[in-house]
Amino acid sequence: METTLSFDRHATAGSATPAGDQATRAPILDDKAMLRAAAELTRDLIAPRPALYWADMVGSAILGYGALAVAVTAASPGVIAAAGIVSVLALYRALLFIHEVSHMKHSALPGFRTGWNALVGVPLLTPAFMYEGVHNLHHAKTRYGTADDPEYLPLALMKPWTLPAFILVSALAPIGLLIRFAILSPLSWVIPPLRREVVARFSALAINPQFRRRMPEGEALVRFNRTDAAASIWAIALLAMVATGLIPLRGFAIGLVIGSAIAVLNQVRTLVAHLWENEGEPMTVTAQYLDSVNVPPPALLPGLWAPVGLRYHALHHLLPSLPYHALGEAHRRISAAVTPDSPYHKASYTGLPSLVAKIGLSTIRRGH
Repeated sequence: METTLSFDRHATAGSATPAGDQATRAPILDDKAMLRAAAELTRDLIAPRPALYWADMVGSAILGYGALAVAVTAASPGVIAAAGIVSVLALYRALLFIHEVSHMKHSALPGFRTGWNALVGVPLLTPAFMYEGVHNLHHAKTRYGTADDPEYLPLALMKPWTLPAFILVSALAPIGLLIRFAILSPLSWVIPPLRREVVARFSALAINPQFRRRMPEGEALVRFNRTDAAASIWAIALLAMVATGLIPLRGFAIGLVIGSAIAVLNQVRTLVAHLWENEGEPMTVTAQYLDSVNVPPPALLPGLWAPVGLRYHALHHLLPSLPYHALGEAHRRISAAVTPDSPYHKASYTGLPSLVAKIGLSTIRRGH
C-alpha cells in the first residue's frame, strides 16, 4: 500500500548521475526456470481461506480499536504509549487487507470487501476504492517502473533529501484524508469540475505525481460513489463530534497521532518494498522481481512492519494472485527447488535497516 503524498519523478540527482548509466546497464532477461518453478510449485496454494481472512481482519480491527479506546481514555502516559503502540500495529495490519481486497476474486470471499470497508476502510477514511483500479496498474507487465505506474518513483536515484521528506510528509495523511472526505467530497457532489478533479487526483493511494485515475464506470462507479458518500458522512460526523465536545479534543489528538504513526510506518514499508532503481524503462518480469524485496524468516520484525504477506513483496510480484497466507509456503517451496545461482535468491534481504541503508547510500552516491 502506497500514499497519496508524492514527489516529482524528475527530482533526481541530474548531472550527478553518470551519463548513460541506465542505457549502459545490461537488460535483465527473464529467467524461464524461475518463472516456471514459481508457477508450477504453487498451483495448489491459489485458493484463499475465508475463515482465516475474516478472523485475521476482524480480530486485528477489534484489537486496534480496543487499544485506541484505552489510549484516548487513559490518564497514565505509559498506558497511553503502550496502548497506542498496540493500536498502531493492529490497525495497520487490518488496514493492509486493502491490498488483498484489490487482488482477490470477490466470488471466492463473498462480502469481504463490504465487511472490510465497513469495519476498517470507511472508519479509517481509506476505503477500498483508493486501491482498487489503481494497484493492479502497478502489476501490469508493461507499466511497472514507468511513468504510467501509479506506485513507482526512482527513489534510489533521487536527491538524498527526498528520502526523509518522503517519510515525514506521510505524517500529514490523517489531515489530508479529513480534508478529502469532509470538505472536498461533499463540495464535489455539487461542483462537477471539482468532482472530476477529486476522482482523478485525490482518490488513489499513489506516489507518482503524474498519475491520474480514470473515472470508474458501471457497477464500479456505483460502488465508488456509495463508499465515498459513507466515508464523507463519517468524516463530517467525526469533526462535528469534536466541535461539539462529544469527542474530547485530547482524545481526537491522540487518535490523529495514532493515524499518523500508521501512515509513517506504512511509508517506511513502502520505501523498502522495492529498490526503486528503474528510470522509466519497461522491465521484464525477472527484472521487476529483482527490483522488489522479500524479507523472509528467520527475521521476526518484518511480520510487524510488513504484515499480511507483504514481507514477500518480490514473490508477490511473481504471483500476484496468491493469497497472503500462502506466500510463506510458496517461498519455502521455490527456494528449495531452484538452483543456488537462481535469481530467486537475490531478492531476499535480512531486514529493514540494511534496506534503508542500501537505498540511502544509493541517493548519497548519486548526489555527489
